[in-house]
Amino acid sequence: MMDPALADSGLGDAEDDDFDVAFEAPDSDLPENRYLDRELSWLAFNQRVLELGEDPTIPVLERANFLAIFASNLDEFFMVRVAGLKRRIITGLAVPTNVGRAPADALADISAEAHQLQLRHAAAWTDLVRPALADAGIQVCEWNELADDEREALTEYFQLQVFPVLMPLAVDPAHPFPYISGLSLNLAIRIRNARTGRQEFARLKVPPMLPRFVQVPGSDGGLRFIRLEELIANHLGDLFPGMEVLDHHAFRLTRNEDVEIEEDESENLIQALEAELLRRRFGPPIRLEITDDMDDVTLDLLIKELDITDQEVYRLPGPLDLGGLFDIARIDRPDLHYPPHVPTTAVAFQPGDGRERGDIFRALRKADVLVHHPYESFTTSVQAFLEQAARDPHVLAIKQTLYRTSGDSPIVQALIDAAEAGKQVLALVEVKARFDEANNIVWARKLEKAGVHVVYGLVGLKTHCKLALVIRQEDGMLRHYSHVGTGNYNPKTSRVYEDLGLFTADPQVGKDLTRLFNELSGYAIEKKFKRLLVAPLHLRKGLLRLIDRERAHAIAGKPAHIRIKVNSMVDEQIIDALYRASEAGVRVDVWVRGICSLRTDLPGVSDNITVRSIVGRYLEHSRIFAFDNDGDPQVYIGSADMMHRNLDRRIEALVRVSAPAHVEELLSFFDGAFDENTLAWRLGEGGVWERHTVSATGKPLVDLQNRTMSQIQRRRRTRSVR
Repeated sequence: MMDPALADSGLGDAEDDDFDVAFEAPDSDLPENRYLDRELSWLAFNQRVLELGEDPTIPVLERANFLAIFASNLDEFFMVRVAGLKRRIITGLAVPTNVGRAPADALADISAEAHQLQLRHAAAWTDLVRPALADAGIQVCEWNELADDEREALTEYFQLQVFPVLMPLAVDPAHPFPYISGLSLNLAIRIRNARTGRQEFARLKVPPMLPRFVQVPGSDGGLRFIRLEELIANHLGDLFPGMEVLDHHAFRLTRNEDVEIEEDESENLIQALEAELLRRRFGPPIRLEITDDMDDVTLDLLIKELDITDQEVYRLPGPLDLGGLFDIARIDRPDLHYPPHVPTTAVAFQPGDGRERGDIFRALRKADVLVHHPYESFTTSVQAFLEQAARDPHVLAIKQTLYRTSGDSPIVQALIDAAEAGKQVLALVEVKARFDEANNIVWARKLEKAGVHVVYGLVGLKTHCKLALVIRQEDGMLRHYSHVGTGNYNPKTSRVYEDLGLFTADPQVGKDLTRLFNELSGYAIEKKFKRLLVAPLHLRKGLLRLIDRERAHAIAGKPAHIRIKVNSMVDEQIIDALYRASEAGVRVDVWVRGICSLRTDLPGVSDNITVRSIVGRYLEHSRIFAFDNDGDPQVYIGSADMMHRNLDRRIEALVRVSAPAHVEELLSFFDGAFDENTLAWRLGEGGVWERHTVSATGKPLVDLQNRTMSQIQRRRRTRSVR
């Protein structure tokens, strides 16, 4: 979850994932109704985001940000998940959902729930956040609430800054209904010709390049804004001189903006993607949002011309496109934001002995380093690692995967610098990262121009793993320095995404990564690795073995405990294995941010399963898999969620964390999340998530993210791993 400007649109994991995988329940004695609907579970996740926007204890500009995140998440959900389901219904290729629902019924369920959430979202803005902003001196006004001098100043602004870029489009026999771009905000305008008396229709697009909220000039004692569409609506007479403006209404269209590429039929993946990105703009409509005062004549025209169904019409009170609240949320009022958290440099990477900067390689020769973002700095760890490698004359080669990166990425620049310095540099760029395709194409070409060896992964598989490998010559021998992470190599998202990264000079991890990179860039066939679990061939199998081992321990009367932290828990084989472990007496703790198809309300089956969700200031993004193993815990971190796409159609990698202090740290992280005194959502009866904010005595519960930041900032150099 985040501002789309930060160039990572995977906010809610709303990717088109499993529609093409027929649902087949594995043979077992488990109940048939053992899964929660994955689409409704995603909507429940976005409801948790909305609840943060409704929470009066959260600073009001942060609440505005959560309302914007909710809107952005829901847009992506419709553009991908709903669009994918609708496409497969139309083509006759749809299969039952993960709970056995017919696709058309599932679509109706989604529509009903999404309608209710959007109404609640609108009410949260109108009744809660907008008044709270006004109380804090930030007003979002209507035109009729402004004084005459304020209107005059805004009229001048309109004439100078807005009017020249507006493009009203008439609809009549000589002018066909115009193309409505996806996610654009529009005004539907009915006008009457003063001479003939004939009524006409016009469409006006609200320019997306202008500020959505226009500051009212001359405001004293606070900030006042008016929505851009409100300003335009009150100057329509300037656009239609000689015509009578009868009525106007806002509307917004969502289109299918997924990308379909047949890689084996595309000789040049980059060219195929560029063509598909152009076609994306013209995807079929899947949602029409309108204001609740729109008249039937205008609505009927839109439904007819856009070829959309009544079910796909969302009639909403208040302003449309509350994703525009990202602009309001960025207002510089520290008193209305979260208190600042300043990431610290990981203890092992802190400079010493009078050096201005830490020596990453020297630190890794002493011991592995586990870094926790955003509590620990990405800049002084991951970025510093690659920049040091780029300028170090003893470094011979750098190999890295790039899934999503920022606009002016220092990571990409480090790879370019290394190549220009004569080092061997391999960048595996996943150009099919959803909604980042265009960015990644640009970076791929820039890297190639600098002499970097750019490859695009394996046909039919997305490369989602987060890996970096540096080969350095030391004393006549080659040493491997490795980084395996849970998050993208993106400095901007690292400030708001919670992620983990393991740095190590362990030769076995280096050998594993060398072989994996060779497979990704060449034609090698994947084999098993020593310290890694790699999808699609071995990751699910490896986790199932680890789960079953805990089950065997429980049957033998030994303590057994499974702890899993993921963004999504959907895969039926993994879920069934957890149910069997629970039946055997294994304690199962699942910490999930988004979708969860696992149930906790099946008597005799899920009695030992606890599911928690933490949604807050930072986007919980790390994936951790911990197994008690009869007192010798085995813990893995990596890039994979428990979804079909991750386990079957992506290159994913988990690395086993070996240092006892790191294992202890990760297990302690779980303990904090599942502590009854920690603020969290708990999954209960009927798949309902309940937010727990206060104790039985009314005391506010602990914010895990604040506590983690405080704990990490208190660390000293003596805490480094030996």
